[in-house]
Amino acid sequence: MSTPRRPPIGRDTKLCMSLAGRPGNFGSRFHNHLYEALGLDYVYKAFTTRDLPAAIGGIRALGIRGCAISMPFKEACIPLLDGLAPSAAAIDSVNTIVNDDGLLTGHNTDYAAIAPLLRQYGVPAETPFVARGSGGMGKAVVSALRDAGFRDGTVVARNEAAGRRLAEGCGYRWQAEVTSAPLLVNITPIGMEGGPESRDLAFPEELIEAADYIFDVVHLPPETPLIRRAREMDKVVITGAEVAVLQALEQFRLYTGVTPSPAQVEAAAAFARG
Repeated sequence: MSTPRRPPIGRDTKLCMSLAGRPGNFGSRFHNHLYEALGLDYVYKAFTTRDLPAAIGGIRALGIRGCAISMPFKEACIPLLDGLAPSAAAIDSVNTIVNDDGLLTGHNTDYAAIAPLLRQYGVPAETPFVARGSGGMGKAVVSALRDAGFRDGTVVARNEAAGRRLAEGCGYRWQAEVTSAPLLVNITPIGMEGGPESRDLAFPEELIEAADYIFDVVHLPPETPLIRRAREMDKVVITGAEVAVLQALEQFRLYTGVTPSPAQVEAAAAFARG
């Protein structure tokens, strides 16, 4: 059976995009690989902006089908949209915009990716956790933990107001410093490629050693310092690269209405990381 070919770019080609403070290549490579594999008349391009209202207005005015939203725009974009899907409304954080004939709806596919990964790796809901971070991604992860049945949790955040708001809103504790727990979750940029803390561990080695499960939502690089050290200690690890694939797949479905096969998703993810 012949492989479908994406039609040549023309006036009917649908554009999807991303907005991030520091754009990467993963989304563009993942989505464009699947458009080619499935013969879809779409194209995807990453952008950044210093004028968020104008950028969101451009999505509406130009008929851009969808837009992935990353730091630092996940909360700031909300007043510029026409409505929120339940996944975004529940946590006041958007990572995906879908444009239906000029009606812009915010979704959160990060939230949707967390519970399946916890189940996949067999993390029991009774496991106490410490989650470090309280930004837009923090909202998605901590809310997903709550909704997956995790009852014993601590949110660690330097911003006390944001940390308390997130922790107490989800029924957890806030504290300023990291402590030991069987499940450690990094939701900060610590360990992110190109960042000022790219070589740092999000948790001290003694806390990694004492934990059973390590979950780092940073997806670039795929093996962060935290993930590498946890593997060396033979811990169960969940990576941000896995989150990135699941959330991008859900975005793809929202934009196109098409569900790729597992083999197509695996090939697109490998291409995106290459």
